[in-house]
Amino acid sequence: MPHVLLIEDDVSVRDGMELVLRRHGYGVDTAATGEEALALLAEEQGARVELAVVDLMLPGMDGFEVCRRIRARSATLPVIMLTARGDDHDIVTGLEAGADDYVVKPVTAPVLQARIRAALRRAEPSARRGADGDLAGLVIDRAGLTVTKSGTPVPLPPTEMRLLLELSASPGRVLSREQLLESVWDHGFLGDSRLVDAAVGRLRAKIEDVPSKPRYIQTVRGFGYRFGPL
Repeated sequence: MPHVLLIEDDVSVRDGMELVLRRHGYGVDTAATGEEALALLAEEQGARVELAVVDLMLPGMDGFEVCRRIRARSATLPVIMLTARGDDHDIVTGLEAGADDYVVKPVTAPVLQARIRAALRRAEPSARRGADGDLAGLVIDRAGLTVTKSGTPVPLPPTEMRLLLELSASPGRVLSREQLLESVWDHGFLGDSRLVDAAVGRLRAKIEDVPSKPRYIQTVRGFGYRFGPL
């Protein structure tokens, strides 16, 4: 069964979420601090973790830094962040730190499970239809799920890989944020467009020569995004 690392300093919240997840068949490791979580991931048992749920307001090392360090350690481990306030700044900063999704506390059991299932689905190998791309130095291997730029591998987390596959499947076609939320995040109309914008920003930083002047992923104001290249 999927194994989750839950990083939460509030004992009652942590115990409640752990109980819910275990009742639904998940394996769970818990940590009360970021330092404890990173130490666990560095140990042999950390290899079994398939997804991390990270509270932003942790003592000592905060959730933003934990997320950055997890992402630096692994480009493929899905990360869901927990935020108590739903504050725009916290959400955007967390997403820019590398989180794939977020939920606002208090979160109901069905919502948490739905977000975890969606994140795990994104992490599954899944080639999309369409030919491999060799686009002015950017090579997308859709069967092997790899990306190289000028011959250098570009490791991408599952969400960013799926976003790139979705956009590049139909070059020139404009996809709205709502369409991308449905196809990449499985959120549909209940999703948050900030997830798309943050993931696009992270993806541009990795595949564009000048992220502020993108050649591959272009913004179509008022509509969404289109894949180039220009």
